Amino acid sequence: MTTTPQKIIEGPGSLSKLPEVVSGRVLIVTDPGIVAAGHVQRAVALLENVVVYEGVKENPTESDVAACAEFARGVKPEVLVGLGGGSSMDTAKGTLFLLSGGGVMSDYQGHGKAKGEMLPFVAIPTTAGTGSECQSYAVLCRDGSHEKMACGDPRAMARVAILDAELTGSMPLRVARLSALDALSHALESAVCNTATDESREFSFAAFRRMEPVIESVLRGTASLAERGEMLAGAAMAGRAIEASMLGGAHASANPLTAHLGVAHGRAVLTMLPAVMRWNQSEVGRIYDDLRPDLISWVEEMRGLAELEPVEVPECLVSTLADEASQQWTGRFNPRPLVAADFEQLYREALLLK
Repeated sequence: MTTTPQKIIEGPGSLSKLPEVVSGRVLIVTDPGIVAAGHVQRAVALLENVVVYEGVKENPTESDVAACAEFARGVKPEVLVGLGGGSSMDTAKGTLFLLSGGGVMSDYQGHGKAKGEMLPFVAIPTTAGTGSECQSYAVLCRDGSHEKMACGDPRAMARVAILDAELTGSMPLRVARLSALDALSHALESAVCNTATDESREFSFAAFRRMEPVIESVLRGTASLAERGEMLAGAAMAGRAIEASMLGGAHASANPLTAHLGVAHGRAVLTMLPAVMRWNQSEVGRIYDDLRPDLISWVEEMRGLAELEPVEVPECLVSTLADEASQQWTGRFNPRPLVAADFEQLYREALLLK
């Protein structure tokens, strides 16, 4: 299994290495916020033959990816560059599937369903959260239902990932906080999921060790460039851990909150994570202790530093959320099995519902 890009370039200013890893006509896939931050202009200035698609949307859907693919067909790129957060990289990866095999993204749900060779892909994250730069999966939303859908194939893995901490300095504090908490949840859930291996757990632990000393500074908004670099590297390492294993119940229960209530992904996951960790304690407490003896209370402390507002859920919606959470693909990898009634219990605990 491919668990890493062919090459990872780290360090402040490493965006300048982009011309060394691409050739021919380049399509940069990004969003308006990254354009406004000036990062796209910096990348474009480095290249001679480049076109920009800036129509990426948060939580991209099948239709969003189809629009990007249609644009790409018109410009005939030889290389795709995903520049931005997870949404930009997922949109770029989804475009690779459609350019190589046609159809719609739901045709590729699951693993290994790509129909042809893909264009070279370079991933340049501007947030330290998803770890998408080190994953072969495009995580997208179904049109209509907004159900999270993972489409993965080793051929969609980035040939090169550029981790330039200078690019993460433009994140608003709220985005930096949510991204950091998302990365933390990836390290913790991948460490204990039922498909974890010795290899994947090494990635999970390494990710946690890089994030743990710096995440408080990130959440307080005082992180130095070096600390942001550690957070970015930790998020990428957590992405490698997911690629080699999977996630669990916190992500399964977070996705319906995003779909029904528009709750930001990082906020939704961290709302649910401590309750899910307590549920898992009887099965994987030893692993939690190996990471940090007071791990669950520490996670709650980090969540508090992020000043996340409580998620408010109408009582009438809880059973619907629980049913949908039990159908999420990530839930099947939770170390302690979860059915709809269990998810309802977790929602009530996490949301302080009686």
